[in-house]
Amino acid sequence: MITLNTIKENNSNFKGAKNPADAAFKGVTAVADLFIKSQENLSSTRFIQDTATNWAPKAIFSRSKEDFAEMSFLEFLESAIFYFASPILGEKLFRNKVFTKFQPKNLAKTINAQIPKSIEEISKNGTLSNEIKNRAVATKAGIVLACAAIPVAEYTLSFAKNLFTLKTFKKSNFNNIANLNKENGEKEDLAQQRRVEESSKKQLKKAAILSLAGVGAGCALAAFGHKSNALQNVSKAILEPGQAISKGLSKIGINSSKADNILNGFSLDFANDNGKLALSKGQLALTAILGLFGYSKAAEDRGKLDVYEVWTRVPLVVFYTIFGSELFEKGFAKILEKKNLFPDVVRKNAKGKLELPTRTELPALAGQIAKSKNTDAAAELSRLTKEKAFVSAVPYAFSLLFMGLSLSAITRLWTQYRYNKQKKEDAAGAKNPFGVQAGAQNLANIQNKGAQNASVPYLTRNLPEVFAAFQ
Repeated sequence: MITLNTIKENNSNFKGAKNPADAAFKGVTAVADLFIKSQENLSSTRFIQDTATNWAPKAIFSRSKEDFAEMSFLEFLESAIFYFASPILGEKLFRNKVFTKFQPKNLAKTINAQIPKSIEEISKNGTLSNEIKNRAVATKAGIVLACAAIPVAEYTLSFAKNLFTLKTFKKSNFNNIANLNKENGEKEDLAQQRRVEESSKKQLKKAAILSLAGVGAGCALAAFGHKSNALQNVSKAILEPGQAISKGLSKIGINSSKADNILNGFSLDFANDNGKLALSKGQLALTAILGLFGYSKAAEDRGKLDVYEVWTRVPLVVFYTIFGSELFEKGFAKILEKKNLFPDVVRKNAKGKLELPTRTELPALAGQIAKSKNTDAAAELSRLTKEKAFVSAVPYAFSLLFMGLSLSAITRLWTQYRYNKQKKEDAAGAKNPFGVQAGAQNLANIQNKGAQNASVPYLTRNLPEVFAAFQ
């Protein structure tokens, strides 16, 4: 069998390299290898994707300096929270600084070494004592709890954005911020400004309390979680909530292999990046989904058009943030497979599913091909690297263009359409002889109560009062 060491020994390009995949490529191959490397690091590839998909197109289509400023404030802070807070807090602060203090000095190093591994890897390690296994699992769960500050911060980020815009530009009305009122003058409602400020500060205080509670609960779990089976089960449920839900459904007689496959894939545990804690897709999904509801709740304070814009754009952005260009890549790979293009890269795994080799798998694959074809392994590795980069780059570029420019343009046009339609309806109401204008004004007063501002849930909860407004 051709191993990575064999390739290093037989090809001068690999001499002195710790990993053959880090060989001294040149030109196009070097660029292709750098692209693959970034794609396989969830933090870096999603940051690039998010900036290109969300910030750049929205900057191009920004409607005012206020719109540009708050969008930039939101997008870059959000990217930092999404893609870098988890590994920085989880790995550097909690794992290596805070949580080592809860372990016995003689066991701390061994326990810390298990933290990046999965529950299954820890439990199956026959060289570890039960105490070490239990402490490692409880500590892992404690770190995840302590990192609850990350999704909490994402939820409240839109409120911080509202407060930033209010304090910087003295604006709280979405129509003014989006430059929709330019023809009629931008009149600000002082009551709405007070409501936005109070709501934002209230949410930020709650976030601080919840974050501190998460850290406290995480520390307690790391310190005492190894002492009982109940706390061990809690720890495992925190790390693998999908599996816990699947088992719970099974106990009450609900069984579905498809549902189990989906649930078992949902994990809040960290990804293992060569022994370091890294962002996982489950963590990214939770943070993105909470962010969506934070966007919507904060939008209620600034007007119904802001709520509409959020629900027009953000669900698709959340979906794309979680899955990236993977869905496009799978579709593109199927097309290539049918046409028998790049068969060494686009291939089926043991389960019959198309699967691209990872960057670290390419050298061994190149060695196998070189042996069977009697060719140079370095040349084969260069070819495979370029082919894999191409297969990933085409759907990646398409997704950026589609999700970025198209979605931003459509959102802007849709918001403008809704605003124009609303103005026409208001103008028509003013001409109605049956008192609809007065009723609409009464309805507007009702809607402003409790900062609901024309949200559908508020209307459905207060139908009698709404009907009375038109009488």
